[in-house]
Amino acid sequence: MPVAFVSHADCGRHDTGWNHPEHVGRLRAITRALRDAPDLFEALEHVEGRHATAAELALAHDPAYVERVQALAASEGGHLDGDTVVSEGSWDAATAAAGCLLDAVDRAFDGRNRRSFCAVRPPGHHALRGSGMGFCLFGNVAIAAHYARARHGAARVLVVDWDVHHGNGTQALVQDTPTIRFVSMHQWPWYPGTGAAGDSGPYGSVWNVPMAGGLAPDAYVGALEGAIDAATEGWRPDLVLVSAGFDSLAGDPLGGFTLRGEDVAHLTRGLVQRAEGWCDGRLVSALEGGYAPDAVAGAVVTHLRALA
Repeated sequence: MPVAFVSHADCGRHDTGWNHPEHVGRLRAITRALRDAPDLFEALEHVEGRHATAAELALAHDPAYVERVQALAASEGGHLDGDTVVSEGSWDAATAAAGCLLDAVDRAFDGRNRRSFCAVRPPGHHALRGSGMGFCLFGNVAIAAHYARARHGAARVLVVDWDVHHGNGTQALVQDTPTIRFVSMHQWPWYPGTGAAGDSGPYGSVWNVPMAGGLAPDAYVGALEGAIDAATEGWRPDLVLVSAGFDSLAGDPLGGFTLRGEDVAHLTRGLVQRAEGWCDGRLVSALEGGYAPDAVAGAVVTHLRALA
């Protein structure tokens, strides 16, 4: 059964400008890297995802906020905050980004593709219920977690976030649902300033792993794997969702972690092996951060090989 590479052309319509760290060149670099790896390119199932509906976005977001984003895009755009751009094409891009994850969740449960990587933008893990922030419009992974429960009856969902920044939006959008567990390893202190080790959410379903920058790669790998094992002790998820932020790589302009390609491969293989034991291998991964496009593209290729 092939791994699905899920994307949508509309994700390129989110126009932040080339001087913005989160620009369309990130996706273009991934496409180039895959074409330079023809064995992998041919082994993947390439899927054009769908658009999420407003009702599906409202699984995690305030409907009034969803309407606000749509209206802002229709009125030639603007900003949700100083860093978070809405352009004329952002509504189509953001609904496609979320929709790709929902498509991948459907595929995981109906058996077409047990594992998928979603090459999407804008990213999602900072978006809150009623506001966007940190380059993010809608909480793609959080929406997917709630969708898995509502559409497929998933009793337990595990979300793992290795972006260098704390997934404050994802935590806020899932922490009131104790059957969704959230594990985030992130640089501390760093943007957005949340994710303290003692913050486990109102139901103890959150595992935050704040780490200093500049440590040896093994320190990050060991800390994240330890938290994943703690979060799943005696608890078997029906689906694993990964916020794959590649700004955790060494040299990223917006982070201070030191992960290498081999660390991405190790973490990915570990999650695949765990998912095989937990839930017949159901795992959906989605692009979050990562702002050195060629490095991100190389890491995505490594990640995809490990998923396969």
